[in-house]
Amino acid sequence: MSATDDFLGPVFSQVLLRNPGEEEFHQAVREVLDSLGRVVAKHPHYGDAGLIERLCEPERQIIFRVCWMDDDGQVQINRGFRVQFNSALGPYKGGLRFHPSVNLGIVKFLGFEQVFKNALTGMPIGGGKGGSDFDPKGKSDAEIMRFCQAFVTELSRHIGEYTDVPAGDIGVGQREIGYMFGQYKRMTNRYESGVFTGKGLSWGGSRVRKEATGFGAVYFLAEMLRNRSIDLAGKKAVVSGSGNVALHTMEKLIGLGATVLACSDSSGYVVDEDGIDVELLKEIKERRRGRIEKYVEIKGNGAHFSTSGSLWTVPCDLAIPAATQNELTGKDARSLVENGVLAVVEGANMPCTPEAVRMFQEAGILFGPGKASNAGGVATSALEMQQNASRDSWTFEQTEERLAEIMKDIHDHCAQTADEYGLPGNYVAGANIGGFVRVADAMSALGII
Repeated sequence: MSATDDFLGPVFSQVLLRNPGEEEFHQAVREVLDSLGRVVAKHPHYGDAGLIERLCEPERQIIFRVCWMDDDGQVQINRGFRVQFNSALGPYKGGLRFHPSVNLGIVKFLGFEQVFKNALTGMPIGGGKGGSDFDPKGKSDAEIMRFCQAFVTELSRHIGEYTDVPAGDIGVGQREIGYMFGQYKRMTNRYESGVFTGKGLSWGGSRVRKEATGFGAVYFLAEMLRNRSIDLAGKKAVVSGSGNVALHTMEKLIGLGATVLACSDSSGYVVDEDGIDVELLKEIKERRRGRIEKYVEIKGNGAHFSTSGSLWTVPCDLAIPAATQNELTGKDARSLVENGVLAVVEGANMPCTPEAVRMFQEAGILFGPGKASNAGGVATSALEMQQNASRDSWTFEQTEERLAEIMKDIHDHCAQTADEYGLPGNYVAGANIGGFVRVADAMSALGII
């Protein structure tokens, strides 16, 4: 066992001891610590002053009760969370997730990932995350409004454009951001545009924000392929999910000449050998708010829906898991490798299990970790904050060009960092180390706080 293992092992043991039962958080921390041995060996000062231990401990964890009334006049009670993880680089920045699975461990894992993701963008933003176990599915607009107003009434005392800037995530789109921003404005008597991102264009939002995470993942993928002299055009792709990230991932893949064969939602998956019709899928998911099986009913010949088996058994060149954490298992990875996949890029946060990541790396498959490849959303959120601060509004083309530049810079920084530490082609290590160094240097400069 090396000296760095002797040092980092106890750090992880302390994380396990202080955060029992939070498996996703343990997984996220372990992945980063596994990359830091070479950093501490080369630059021992990163092991001083409890820096890594501090980085693994959130600056603030907020849990609160959310009481609201449903359409039947019954009082409902949910739990709200905000984990303000690290503000060394700027105000906390990260989304809000409304889903029954949300708990403190999930929010901490997302917040920890967000710290490194935000650092990789090169923008002055720290990392945080939040949400609630509230389920928006099946709720009326009035119920969602009342919940959002109750949620942000409590959250409002902890956020602000110079403190903490929430955005959307699973279950939180422009509708929910609107209700929360409206209540915040009502309470504070300030039109503080920069306190939320993901806003509507007519009230302080940024063009490309809706598309940014999906578009950014494809830009990152294109750079990975270009680095190996492989053209994206003509390739066949499979994308999990059919929410905002997945839809715009598919849209950009098709725009750059690839064919998307399959996508999914929680009810099953659709395969269309002619290529997924993204505009039809948007109609079903965004406007009708329907299930993905409707796609087959409307499209007809050439498409089929399945509730059994795995989406990842569909042979493809490119795989983009864009639904939720730990959705792509070792078994799924084996199917992809055996079917000749060229590259896997995470569109969601940590959607591949550690076993799956290991299998891709051992097989020499290009693998883009979420903290790098899906950073386009938060990067464009930072651009939205920039536009709010200057009372400006950029064109779609101007904003997308800036997004593409940021994703190229993230790719290049990850690749160069991996090379510097003797791990060429290892984007996981490059992202972890690159993000860590930026945050750690800022923490050191600010003193022991």
